[in-house]
This record gives sequence, structure tokens and C-alpha cells, in this order.
Amino acid sequence: ITAAAEAWARGAAALPKPWKPQKPVLPVEGMRNILITSALPYVNNVPHLGNIIGCVLSADTFARYCRLRNWNTLYVCGTDEYGTATETKAVEEGLTPEQICSKYNAIHADIYRWFDISFDYFGRTTTPHQTTIAQDIFQRLLARGFLLQDTVEQLRCENCQRFLADRFVEGTCPFCSYEEARGDQCDKCGKLINAVELKNPQCKLCRGVPVVKPTQHLFLDLPKLEERLEPWLEQSWATGDWTANARYITRSWIRDGLKPRCITRDLKWGTPVPLDGFRDKVFYVWFDAPIGYLSITANYTDQWERWWKNPQQ
Repeated sequence: ITAAAEAWARGAAALPKPWKPQKPVLPVEGMRNILITSALPYVNNVPHLGNIIGCVLSADTFARYCRLRNWNTLYVCGTDEYGTATETKAVEEGLTPEQICSKYNAIHADIYRWFDISFDYFGRTTTPHQTTIAQDIFQRLLARGFLLQDTVEQLRCENCQRFLADRFVEGTCPFCSYEEARGDQCDKCGKLINAVELKNPQCKLCRGVPVVKPTQHLFLDLPKLEERLEPWLEQSWATGDWTANARYITRSWIRDGLKPRCITRDLKWGTPVPLDGFRDKVFYVWFDAPIGYLSITANYTDQWERWWKNPQQ
């Protein structure tokens, strides 16, 4: 309190001069360098006040605080644009997925500008950088033996000549009998669903009855990582600032044993899988989308690795 009173008495003239970072903002040796990302908002809607409060406002507040502290700060965000929700919205509006993304990316950007959210850069995930970085990460995983191949039973619409991703199917929930459950989740009881478990499934595109057929997919071999992950988690829990909820969920995954996780989908709209036998598939959005933080930074500056591959700073 005494120090605050003395600083107040000295007046604004005694304050340190505000830090004006170079453009683009890059890490500076000897300074505290802060990279801030908001959770990437999905592109298929018009953001409302709840989205802003739940997604970008807390990060914006922290970014402003960091700049006031004269810390060298970069704040990036962008729209998450691949996946079935975009394809569904495109069908609904009679547009292509590309047109949907361009339309709603512009709406998002305008709304955040109106609210004066202080992004240094607001980008998107449907860019050449996204493809390059995601495919590079995939190739590294493949080369190190962290991927495996397996057969999955999946619903296929013979009328549309396509395997149906989760959101292209609806039917009766096997748990609560709600008649409009999606192929990934029931909005009434909240339970997660495997699409082939739905009763009376229907293709959302043509209302035809799909059939169950086998299809090949690639999986991230998470069990291979358990041995290395557990000691890292113990160290991170001891030194980091994890919430109780994050600790609980992570511990439950480790306790139950990690399972292989499918990273490919039978879709057209997504980052292509660069592997023979899978070139008609794309990466699952939850493999692809987190890489958007890197690719959006790469679209902001070609020196993006100074932010993302620079543990010394």
C-alpha cells in the first residue's frame, strides 16, 4: 500500500514509457513474452454476447493487462472452419462450404471489431499453412509409429453414395428414446452416442435409411504415450496451475487407460490425409482444429516458430 501511494504521488510522468512492439509482434530477448490465444469460435453461426463472454472476452482482458504491464504480447484468434457442422450449414443455406466459411468469418471479424476485442490477428483454419503444418505433424506421428489402422463400422447412405459423419445422421436415442438424437450425442439426455447405436437412423440429407458398412480409418495410438505422459503430468500438476476439474478429468483418463483415437473422417470438407489408401478422407476436426493456433500464427508471421518452438522464452 505504501509503494502504491508513493507511485501515485509521483504522478503519471514517472511511469515507465509504454512498450510499443514491432510489427509483427515477435519474441524479444530479455523481455517477458506472452502469447495469448482464444478458443477458436466455430464458423457456422453469428456470435452473440454469450459466445464473446465464454470465448474471447477473458483472453482480451488478460491481453490488455499484459500490455499495461509492458509485457511483449501477441493475441491471436480465428474461426474454426472444417468439419461436419460446416457441411451441414452449407447444405442448409444452399452454399458451398467455402462460401459458408467466407461469409461467417467476415461476420465474426466485424462483430469482434465492434466490441473492440484487441486481437493482433484474427485468422481462419482453412488456409495453405493449416494444410502444411497439419500434414507435417501427421507425417511425424506416422514416422515415429504413433498411428495405427483399423476397421470401423459406420453408417453409409447408398442413395447419397457416402459414409455419414456424425451430424449427417439422426434417429432415436438408444438411452432415452428421444427421436431427434444426432449421430454423436443426444441433446435431450446428453449422452454420447456412436451413430451405429441409433434406432431408426436416417440420413439428414435425403431422409433415406443408411446401412452399416465397414470402412478403414487411422487412429492416434495413445496407449503408446501413457508411459511418457504419466511422469510429465505428475511434474506439471506439481508445478502448474491446473483447475481441480482439469486434474480430475485427466486422472480419470489415465486411470481407465488411454484408448486409440480415430483421427480421420469420410468427408470432403477438411485437411486431406496425405497417405495412400486414405486420400479420399480428411482429418477429424479435433485432430485438425487445435493445429489452427499454429497455422493462424503462421499466417500472421512467417517467423511463427519463434513463438511456438521457443521454450527458452
